[in-house]
Amino acid sequence: MSSNSLITLITGGNSGIGKCLAGLLVEDANRHVIITSRSVDKGNAAVKEIEALSHPGKIEMMQLDLTRPESITKLAKDVERKYGRLDALVNNAAIGDFPEGISLSDRMQESYRTNVTGPLLMLEAFWPLLMKSQTTPRVINHSSGAGSLTVVNNMQDWPHGEVPIPYFCSKAGLNMVSASWILAHKKDDYKLFTYCPGFTESNLGPHNNQASGAQPVEKGARPMVAILNGDKDAEHGKFLNHQGGQHPW
Repeated sequence: MSSNSLITLITGGNSGIGKCLAGLLVEDANRHVIITSRSVDKGNAAVKEIEALSHPGKIEMMQLDLTRPESITKLAKDVERKYGRLDALVNNAAIGDFPEGISLSDRMQESYRTNVTGPLLMLEAFWPLLMKSQTTPRVINHSSGAGSLTVVNNMQDWPHGEVPIPYFCSKAGLNMVSASWILAHKKDDYKLFTYCPGFTESNLGPHNNQASGAQPVEKGARPMVAILNGDKDAEHGKFLNHQGGQHPW
């Protein structure tokens, strides 16, 4: 890896938008991408698939269970020991769907552990490394329009079965993580964005497919490349969407 390479870490990079984003980033020879996966086998399979594209950038996998604080701490120590810094963090990993029979209480708790607490602890653990970036460090918190009070209040219907209330609530919580982190770190030099990719193909839930109207995964992932390249720095702190605009909070 070149000493000038930009090191980007993407949680949940073994599938969906995270994997697609990793593949897009390594089209740039100056990018070194770390994807995380709870499953080592799935993470390694994703790396092999991306490496087969023969892009000039570099990619590797590191194991992470976002629901375990000790796993986050270990990952941060591993990145620090190996690279000494981080240039960009994409809090992408999320949970949206649950098997039948899981109680509402358990769905709420697991949604918050994965979609809210996990990203917040990632920020806490990796902030010292981001502050050592050789350029402007950038963070993307992967959210959803479903986390916008304004968007949800204006919905006429939810066309994809039962309304996933735990998912909605947790994405609203992630939006507050972004807003409160910015308030707490006004003196630091960085750019942080909340981003909604739109209704996109993924394994987030049974309706995230083209048959249900989901857009191809690249349409949700490609705008994130521009954000990480600094094209949206003037919109630091905003809730961006895949159409180039902003969502209301």
